[in-house]
Amino acid sequence: MSGPTDGAARDAGRGADWEMVIGLEVHCELRTATKLFCGCPNSFGDEPNVNVCPVCLGLPGSLPVLNKQAVEFALRIGAALHSLAQSSIFHRKNYFYPDMPKDFQISQYDVPINAGGWLELPSGKRIGIVRAHIEEDTGKTTHVGGGGRIHDAGYSLVDYNRAGVPLVEIVSEPDISSAEEAREYVEELRAILVATGASDGKMEEGSLRVDCNVSVKPLGSEELGTRCEIKNMNSLRSLGRAIAYEAARQAEVLSAGGRVTQETRHWDEAEGRTHSMRSKEEAFDYRYFPEPDLVTLAPSKEWVESVKANLGTMPAQLRRRVADAAGVPASSEAVSTVVRLGLEGLVGAAVDAKADAGLALRRLANEVAGELGDGGGHNLGREAFAHLVLMEQRGELTSAQARSVLKIMVAEGGQPEEVASRLGFKALGAGALEAVVEEVVAANPREWERYAGGDDKLTGFFIGKIKAATGGNADLKAASELLRSRRGAS
Repeated sequence: MSGPTDGAARDAGRGADWEMVIGLEVHCELRTATKLFCGCPNSFGDEPNVNVCPVCLGLPGSLPVLNKQAVEFALRIGAALHSLAQSSIFHRKNYFYPDMPKDFQISQYDVPINAGGWLELPSGKRIGIVRAHIEEDTGKTTHVGGGGRIHDAGYSLVDYNRAGVPLVEIVSEPDISSAEEAREYVEELRAILVATGASDGKMEEGSLRVDCNVSVKPLGSEELGTRCEIKNMNSLRSLGRAIAYEAARQAEVLSAGGRVTQETRHWDEAEGRTHSMRSKEEAFDYRYFPEPDLVTLAPSKEWVESVKANLGTMPAQLRRRVADAAGVPASSEAVSTVVRLGLEGLVGAAVDAKADAGLALRRLANEVAGELGDGGGHNLGREAFAHLVLMEQRGELTSAQARSVLKIMVAEGGQPEEVASRLGFKALGAGALEAVVEEVVAANPREWERYAGGDDKLTGFFIGKIKAATGGNADLKAASELLRSRRGAS
């Protein structure tokens, strides 16, 4: 069938008939110096097939030796996700694929190092974690020609540099109910992984990849639908689009009286749709059996407790700190934005300077975030930003002036007084502002009579006149208060 229309894809899971059920499997490469079971460099971007040895190529007689730093990183991830660290064993997951030179992958199966846990979204919703286990990565296959798809390619090339790189796979419970929530989950998980130091979280380099299990069910039903897995999405945009399309596709199939087939599907970013790849494998298809060359992995209680004690501050904790300082809920979008962009230290600087933390939060979440977009650097100094907030708070700069100064400080740095002077901004004292208000009122008697009679629509008229009369140097909030005060006295 041709698949759902764009409109159906946009509305998938939000209509009256169907709701989405989503579970995510996130694979993150660990920031170790060497691979999981050998001494080959764990390095991105090198020439193909230079970081290989008999162990990661699976040559006869080679034996794996577990990387202790990889275990440390896995324990950090588990601690950050509130998982139970436990003794675990490695298994051989058997399947043939060109980028697995051994024809099996060393992974963990029924006894993972991290069991259970949860992740808290910025909204406050908790998503359950099934497991976070250690495994080795595969190599990378490049299909040349035919748009990069294996069926249409002229030939394929295999790079084994990535084979054997340490991974932790984090499997969520099917607690996610929309494409946007899935994006939030991956964004939050990526922030956690980076905060632990275990991964760089670079989706564009493949060090963070997402497999997504999507199903739909009748609204209010307790019975889960048949799921399809979408493989290896490496951007949040692709993740959201793929989920929306796949949910709409399934809803259309079911609405027409058909059945959804459990399978693995490929997301085609250019076409904006998923394609069938193969029937979905079950655990028994992989013929798991214990890896005979590796002993039980049993981290000591002391090691686990040391990891927890030295974990550092996680994004949810940062949000609570910022929220408490600014007097707003931790689920506030402004708080989430500031922490996501790594600007929470500037709120702390404002607090240390006895500046208004709420005003600092608003300037960061609106003006600074607007300048930075989805990321990027800035040149704001902590003390300089705090001083700017104080200047606006004391009325030395109007809100419009403060925003203009802040924009330049984000791009160029500098001190707020110097930037304000360069822009020709100067403080307008309370007495001078009162005089301007009187002049504007006297020059517009008919409008004032209507405003004094209760016509609040004329507030903007008078504020515009005051702004023009002062060359934009008036504190418009103070001007509004003077207008209201004068109306009350008239």
